[in-house]
Amino acid sequence: MIARRGLRFLRDRWQVVLRLAVWSLLETGQTFLTGYAPARALDDGFLAGRPGVGLAWLGVAGAGVLVGAFGTARVYTAVAELVEPLRDGLVNRVVSRGVREGDTTALSGLTQQTEIARDTFAGLVMVSRSFVFTAAGALIGLFSLAPPLLLVVGLPLLAGVALFLATLRPLARRQEAFLVADEALAERYGVVCPGLRDITAAGAEERVAADTGRHIETERRAAASLARWGVLRVAALTIGGELPIVLLLVAAPWLLGQGVTPGALVGALSYVTQSLLPALRNLVHGLGTSGSRLVVVLRRLLREDGSASGTPTGQLRRPADDPPGIPALTLKSVTFAYGPAAAPVVDGLDLELRPGAHLAVVGPSGIGKSTLTALVAGVLEPGHGAIRVFGYPVPGAEAAGRRVLVPQEAYVHTGTLAENLGLLRPDPVPEAELLAAAEAVGLLPLLDALGGPAAPVDPAALSAGERQLIALTRAYLSYAPLVLLDEATCHLDPRAEEHAERAFAARPGGTLVVVAHRISSTRRADRVLVMDGRTTAYGTHDELLDRSALYRDLVGSWSPAPSQPALALGDPDRVDAVAGPGLAGDGRHVVAHGPVGQVQAPGDLRHGGPLGGQG
Repeated sequence: MIARRGLRFLRDRWQVVLRLAVWSLLETGQTFLTGYAPARALDDGFLAGRPGVGLAWLGVAGAGVLVGAFGTARVYTAVAELVEPLRDGLVNRVVSRGVREGDTTALSGLTQQTEIARDTFAGLVMVSRSFVFTAAGALIGLFSLAPPLLLVVGLPLLAGVALFLATLRPLARRQEAFLVADEALAERYGVVCPGLRDITAAGAEERVAADTGRHIETERRAAASLARWGVLRVAALTIGGELPIVLLLVAAPWLLGQGVTPGALVGALSYVTQSLLPALRNLVHGLGTSGSRLVVVLRRLLREDGSASGTPTGQLRRPADDPPGIPALTLKSVTFAYGPAAAPVVDGLDLELRPGAHLAVVGPSGIGKSTLTALVAGVLEPGHGAIRVFGYPVPGAEAAGRRVLVPQEAYVHTGTLAENLGLLRPDPVPEAELLAAAEAVGLLPLLDALGGPAAPVDPAALSAGERQLIALTRAYLSYAPLVLLDEATCHLDPRAEEHAERAFAARPGGTLVVVAHRISSTRRADRVLVMDGRTTAYGTHDELLDRSALYRDLVGSWSPAPSQPALALGDPDRVDAVAGPGLAGDGRHVVAHGPVGQVQAPGDLRHGGPLGGQG
């Protein structure tokens, strides 16, 4: 497609191309005189004892340089008449697509990529034109001096050019692969570096490091492949531009025996060293590197839609509609252990959730509840078994775009409230949609108290419960149909927790998995998964009360009776301050986060941790 468009572009401007060729002919004359004039100066002048004739021929060579410089100046004007229309056309296309489609890459295309295309195209025109007309002038000069010289110089030149042209397409592909890999790695760094705190909070260091390592390895392999093919480029330059020098020296006795004069031999060396070798070197390096770069840029600028880019890596995209009947979540024989010698935390787990399902996960502290959500989110990888989200394997980009994990410790960054809430959206969230989500989840009072969506947010000034409300609303606004709440409401009071969970359960097309913090979460769920090491139980709340002793014990431990906290509320360190109604610390619930029978009241908020351990 790029080649056809390029030919059509040149055909539409045939007058400019013709003018470029005419002015380039002056350079051909200059190249011709580069070797022919010194040869005549030696043979007919200095070696013949006529220094005046020799000086006259050298004067002709100097005049040729001046004429060539005049032609070169006119060449630049003609090249500009080709390049500027190309740039204008690309700018118009980028701006039109940016306005029509809201393309987020329009600014980069306008300010950087079009300039790369213009400069690279101009360089390629100059390099290609120079080689064609320089080679023509040199070969004509060699034939004029002595036909055997054309044989000695022309054959290796043609062989070198043929080798280079044969490797041009593979080189271009590998150069493009390297550029794409380099840009992907740079984009990955751009996502990872600002999110280091979030990565650490989620315990995803190894996962992110492995993913970044794959990008680095991809670029390394692309660079190695490009380097191997680059050897052939060097070989082409050696054969076409440097071997003729050696052949002229080695074959000098034979050439002199064939009637080639010393001046003609010197002229041939001048053609090779002063004209052919520099022109071939510029061609090889210009087409071999800049040419493929131009192809990459033009492919992006001339794409028919905005699908090539537009959503930064690491942000959730709106997933395509999945075929009906595909389970929202499938686990088959999933086993995971923290180390080869450790006992499995999840052992041979099978689970299937239909779209729209609401699952609560319960079990003693440390039994693997949070590990399960990390496996589904792709933060951890199972040692055995398979996990699929809407039919797509985990880990994987398609699965990642269909699920969102909200951990216990909510991440809020410095910025506006709207920026925090829209973190998982590729584009700014309309204010009406943002306010509707805030009302659905229960963030609206806090949003009003802070001063609205545009209000700045200081994470240190927020309580843990307020940060959780922001993280929950952020997940609600994401495009992911599967939401994983890993005790993401542990700092909210029961009423606020119920409000948020019901909002996610009623989310259109949404599937909800909740690591339960209170027994009320299991009563609201369609199904409950009880984890107990190597064994699990699955069913409704009433079914599990009948057949699961562990579930009965957990329900008994989750006493709804009022209790008082072990220490006075209030936190002078402001690590986990109670902000008011709707947040944890009101003493209206008891939390079971230990072995059955050990009941723990709301913990010491001075530690700043969640109320209990993490499963």
